[in-house]
Amino acid sequence: MTSQTSIELTELTEPQPVAKAFSTRRPSTIPSSLQLPIEDDEATLHQLERSITVTSSSKTAVIITSVTLVTAISTLLNGLTTVALPTMARELSIPESLQLWPTSMQALTTGCTLLLSGTIADALGPRFMYLVGTVLQAGTILGCGLSRTAAQLIIFRGLSGIAVSLCLPSAVSIITGSFVGKRRDFAFAAMGGGQPVGFSVGLALGGVLTDTIGWRWGFYLAAVLDAVVFGIALWGLPKEIDDRGEGGLGWREKVGRLRTEIDWVGAVIASTSLAMLSYAFAAITGSASDIRQPATLSFLIVALVLVPVFIFWVGRQERLGRPAIIPNSLWRNKIFTTICLAVFLTWGSFNALETILTFYFQRVQGLSAIQSSIRFIPAPISGAISNIAMGLLVHRVKANYLVLGGCALSVAAPLAMAFAKPTSNYWESAFLANVFNPTGADSLFTISNLLITSVFPGKTQALAGGVFNTISQVGKAVGLALVAVIASSVTANSAFVDQQSPDALMEGYRATFWFCFASVVVTVVLCAWGLRQIGKVGHKRD
Repeated sequence: MTSQTSIELTELTEPQPVAKAFSTRRPSTIPSSLQLPIEDDEATLHQLERSITVTSSSKTAVIITSVTLVTAISTLLNGLTTVALPTMARELSIPESLQLWPTSMQALTTGCTLLLSGTIADALGPRFMYLVGTVLQAGTILGCGLSRTAAQLIIFRGLSGIAVSLCLPSAVSIITGSFVGKRRDFAFAAMGGGQPVGFSVGLALGGVLTDTIGWRWGFYLAAVLDAVVFGIALWGLPKEIDDRGEGGLGWREKVGRLRTEIDWVGAVIASTSLAMLSYAFAAITGSASDIRQPATLSFLIVALVLVPVFIFWVGRQERLGRPAIIPNSLWRNKIFTTICLAVFLTWGSFNALETILTFYFQRVQGLSAIQSSIRFIPAPISGAISNIAMGLLVHRVKANYLVLGGCALSVAAPLAMAFAKPTSNYWESAFLANVFNPTGADSLFTISNLLITSVFPGKTQALAGGVFNTISQVGKAVGLALVAVIASSVTANSAFVDQQSPDALMEGYRATFWFCFASVVVTVVLCAWGLRQIGKVGHKRD
């Protein structure tokens, strides 16, 4: 065994506080396949043998750059679409009831396919699925830029969401299969920063392009960047990642896994429920009255009915010792459940706040797209600083302190806007919102990835990424739908005759800011209670 391997083995066999927190609260009914390998020397050695530890600085940079950019691109397009939406609607004649669909469609398709994509990535290999996802994403992004009708744009946005679902869980698996120690911590911090920073950069870039050469160039540039990411990944991602120490399985064996190691029934039930739920929320986002439409109501009811059906099915699979896509016993772990609920609330409020800020700048204050985009510049800077700090501190400071600190700072973002007026000074309201909004999402993303991938065994790391990202995507869809309903309802019931006036719109937006404030406060309380014993999740040595 080399000296490098000896150091890494020492790291992994140290009794970390996070392992103690899980072990003291893990019910005996959780299957042995979900036991933390960090607690047992033999299991730890097995996990180490299955990992492809990357020691080259250049390879480390390639992997981290690739997974960060691929997550940033998807959210960059969300930001670009948000700020350019009024112009898109005018040029493509998008009906009023569908004007938010280009924004919400990607989250809809991503959320309902992530679990299935994660399970397939576990069977066929994360590197293979990651490359397929980047190619598909580049093509669908280009299709968005070339769209000439509203239907074409919405369809390509939906297809791009499927491409994202192939990339995100695979990226999590690539990180966990390539790094240990502080490199893994930093990789997750960088990947986490890619999402909020990408969204904010998309808002800024979208405004500039919309008012200059056109919003289509945002998609063209993103497609080129995605093609570059594919080239980097094809060259730099180790092929051994797909083997995971199993002797180089052939395609016949890998395809055989699809039949024997995947809970297809559970995946179909979960994906169908999420698809219908996401559609219902997307329809509600377009217009609050759409919830009373027969199709929307039917999808919503069926989606909710499938939830207990899914719980019954995976419980049965677990009792019979068969593959279960998400074992019920996993949710009995307080730390895992807490982090999932916190991510759901945080990502919902984070994206909702930035979306409403766009409307505040353009519809309330009457700013142009480029003027609005300039005002978002502090957000990506704050997000980058937050993630650098997380990468440096995660192995030194208890994770619950980091999460609480990040979420506590993000409370200031919706609070600053809740007291804002149409004529409020930027530096006293919107500037503070942009600075503090990314902190909670960044801290939770990094810590959540480290915790959730610790719960799942090595062979299901991609599925673990699918579970986590599914929760965040559903949180986005739910958050956006709820703030749309709140804003439109409050504005419709305001005392102002002209409901499109800045004062009337501001009443609705102010209500959504208070909603976001309440969501962040609930997240802080939830994390303070449920994560108080997780300790440090990083490592002391690289």
